[in-house]
Amino acid sequence: MELPSLYDACTPRDDILAGKIIESDFAADLAKVIKGEAPADYQDPVKFFANTHPTRGLKNLLENICHRLRGDGQNVASIFRLDTNYGGGKTHSLIALYHATQGMAGVSNVAEFISPDLLPTEVVKVAAFDGDIADPTNGRIMDESIKAHTPWGEIAYQLKGKEGYALVQKSDEQGIAPGAETLQRLFSGSPTLILIDELAVYLRKHDKKTILDAANQLSAFLSSLFRAVSGADRTALVFTLAIGKDKKGIDAYSNENELIQKAMSEAASIVARTSTLLDPTEEDETVKILRRRLFSQIDEQEAEKIIQRYTELWHEAKEYLPDVINAQSYIDNFRNGFPLHPELMETLTEKTATLANFQRVRGMLRLLARAVSDLWQKKPSGTYAVHLWHINPGISAIRQEFLTKLEQGSFTAALKADVAASEEDANNPSLAEELDASKYKGLSPYTQAVARTIFIHSLAFNEDLKGISPQDLRLSILSPAMNISYIDMAKRDFVNESSYLAESPGRPIHFQTEANLNQIIRQAEKKISPDDVRTNINAAIEKIFSGADWFVFFHLSQTISVTLPINLCWLS
Repeated sequence: MELPSLYDACTPRDDILAGKIIESDFAADLAKVIKGEAPADYQDPVKFFANTHPTRGLKNLLENICHRLRGDGQNVASIFRLDTNYGGGKTHSLIALYHATQGMAGVSNVAEFISPDLLPTEVVKVAAFDGDIADPTNGRIMDESIKAHTPWGEIAYQLKGKEGYALVQKSDEQGIAPGAETLQRLFSGSPTLILIDELAVYLRKHDKKTILDAANQLSAFLSSLFRAVSGADRTALVFTLAIGKDKKGIDAYSNENELIQKAMSEAASIVARTSTLLDPTEEDETVKILRRRLFSQIDEQEAEKIIQRYTELWHEAKEYLPDVINAQSYIDNFRNGFPLHPELMETLTEKTATLANFQRVRGMLRLLARAVSDLWQKKPSGTYAVHLWHINPGISAIRQEFLTKLEQGSFTAALKADVAASEEDANNPSLAEELDASKYKGLSPYTQAVARTIFIHSLAFNEDLKGISPQDLRLSILSPAMNISYIDMAKRDFVNESSYLAESPGRPIHFQTEANLNQIIRQAEKKISPDDVRTNINAAIEKIFSGADWFVFFHLSQTISVTLPINLCWLS
């Protein structure tokens, strides 16, 4: 029976298939959703929930908040902190919560996320502070006569208009946090939800002279707000902080400013007594989120046939592969994440994710959306799953992701010379592309698979994470269309001729940013012309054989000049 291909088993979503996803589609923007100005994938609740995987954390959040807003959750917490990695779904969860409070109109799969009878039946007042669009210096325009400079100024206006802002006007103008009693006067008894996002970004907008005061006042404001919300009926607060277990900031902003880390740590200690901590995206759910966003349909029966064939391949080649293939959990991971290969997911989550600017789910989605689009545009034969090497750094958007967004520009020369030519420089193929054209023409691109896999494995923060073992390289590439012997041959030839690879005993094979000995020799050869070599050799021979028979010397010099290799020019 013929094995179904990737294209038989899966159907990408229309925007993925057409390659029409733009950068803004990857960036959830809470403020724009509330204002009605976000892209359709976020603004339209039907599209939003169709693209959203119902994680355990998200379902728990929706259920608890809706109970609280209805007034029937006496034992439900009123304050929730969403805690996860950079790009891990915090803002996405706030947008889901906003849509839920608005009734999820038109959404056919409500029950996937929350029991329909828990949705609010009254109008819910929603106030949202988004540090991304805050302007602490100039103030953010609320109406013709009001500019809010602080989170409390914006929230007060959104909850109670000019009257609400008047309650905190002095505090807003002076940047001094109001007390809990003042904040409680903003709640009118109707269901009220307060959403706070990107506090670290808000802090970074202060200059060096004011940031410490701003951090202290932010901590005081949070403390007052927690007390005010806890004492109010049918009122809930959800906010985001990227705080690790050591109470240190873990998002991209905290790495750049120790003051922000300190402020976030203080906030964490304050809320530890009063808030419920949720991770909207736990590690085992990442692949399901990606699968839901990338594909509109997956034929589970066809998928199972492909998974079984991979399992057979792994068993047949088990002595050449890592022991992980013997665990049932590995096969289960493939089944749960199909068509995303387990090694692809492990590399992105365990290695690429260690880079400071990599945004966990969002960063993976950007790479994979472009890889899937490229696969369906070209539809290369013998494709049964999405492997790591299908992330093609020859594509401009993916190349920019690695070199610019992830700040790995030091690998530019290695990428160009060994791995993949850019779309703009297609007439100058890389070594991997040249080897495939000469040795694997008409077959799968073995050398490019090897080169891309090693390259992505080389992108990690910690040195001991960089690189890949021969066993893991085989597993990452092996498929029903890829012969393990050819993988080894391609790896051998590529290593022998590569300009930037490093392979040494006890260290996984990886790319370096500096040229290796192969490249140094080739560069030296290019600088020497055959005429110069002949001249130098003749001069050396003349010196050695001075006084010898000139007839013998002439013929000897011509013979040596013709036969000696160029890189023996050291004789000069």
